[in-house]
Amino acid sequence: MPDDALFAAVMDPANRADPYPLYARLRERPVARQRDGSYVVSTHAAIRTLIFDPRLSSEDLPPFKRPPTGNPIRDWIINPIRSRIATAHRPLIFRDPPDHDTLRAAVMREFTIPRVQGLRPRVVREVDALLDKCHGRDRLCLVEDLSYPLPVSVICELLGVPVTDEPRFQSWATQLATALEPDARGDVESRRRTVAAFDAISDYMRNLIREKRTRPADDMLSGLAAPGPGGAKRMSDFDLISTAILLLVAGHETTVNLITNAMLTLLRHPEELERLRADPERAPRVIEEVLRFEPPVHFRTRKALGAITLAGETIPKGAPVILLFAAANRDPARFETPDRFDPDRPDIEHFGFGGGLHFCVGAPLARLEAEIALVALSRRLVGPRLVRDPPPYRTGASLRGPEQLAIDIGGIAPVQAS
Repeated sequence: MPDDALFAAVMDPANRADPYPLYARLRERPVARQRDGSYVVSTHAAIRTLIFDPRLSSEDLPPFKRPPTGNPIRDWIINPIRSRIATAHRPLIFRDPPDHDTLRAAVMREFTIPRVQGLRPRVVREVDALLDKCHGRDRLCLVEDLSYPLPVSVICELLGVPVTDEPRFQSWATQLATALEPDARGDVESRRRTVAAFDAISDYMRNLIREKRTRPADDMLSGLAAPGPGGAKRMSDFDLISTAILLLVAGHETTVNLITNAMLTLLRHPEELERLRADPERAPRVIEEVLRFEPPVHFRTRKALGAITLAGETIPKGAPVILLFAAANRDPARFETPDRFDPDRPDIEHFGFGGGLHFCVGAPLARLEAEIALVALSRRLVGPRLVRDPPPYRTGASLRGPEQLAIDIGGIAPVQAS
């Protein structure tokens, strides 16, 4: 396969189960131009340099454009205005400084460590309740039975979304996550579905924000909607809506993959699953190694604002750039025996949550949920065995994880006293 077609192969669903040989080929050229004019950056050192380079922009999404409806007033007046507003008020992961910094600061004032840690008892109860539902069965699907319902329940509680509305958020989050996939951005039908999901969740959030301002509660959305010093808004209503949508999507989809990838990895390394069962204090080390070894996000896209010369290659102004985090996480120039899963690795400087200005704001919450879920799974699943390896994967290459993870079990053990 020619070097300039390697990333196209990464995007091919046929390579979803094991893209790592392709990543190894890409690392041979730290900055590799592809046939479509994009530049893939794949080594640890090169990505570490670029994530702090102000010439690399996160504002790489195409302009928001709603599909035609056949109604002249809507198509020529209303929808163009709404599309311009949506384009100008992207979520903060698609914004550059100073807008990004202002929005991120507002989120971080509410997304505090005490607030996240305060969710621990709630997450423990939810995980145990989901596993209790599997009593009497000899097989479960980790995605359907735990990995998928857990994060949406937690992020909805954090935001202050009523429990009865959680099912609606699952479908919205799944569709909106496709905006992170480069191939979906140019697909007309995919964009049509994404626009419909965006409009539906925007209308929902607009009404919920209005309610939070009338009757505030102890949740993140109430805090973000509350006036700042002097009564001024901390962010515009349009930015508030896009921020709430981002927290939902990022807080759900990536955590689904983290929990599922982690359990798949442990089932492939039963000695590590047994060590975790015997010593739950190992959970943080296991999670950090999973974030390096099988991360939930494999790459993010950027755009060059000016010419950038790196590793003997010049990225021209305006060129698309792909930061291939998962390839960097297995870079032999940075990690000894990088293709070996080793939670006792002494130095795990991974890009599992990205890096630089756009380091994931929800990292503490994702770590908390994964820790609680993995400890419970290791202690309560009796004799777990993979039904199919590799399992079927979701189509996305950026947000990479199994679509299903069937596990045969000998039963569900009762909750152990802590």
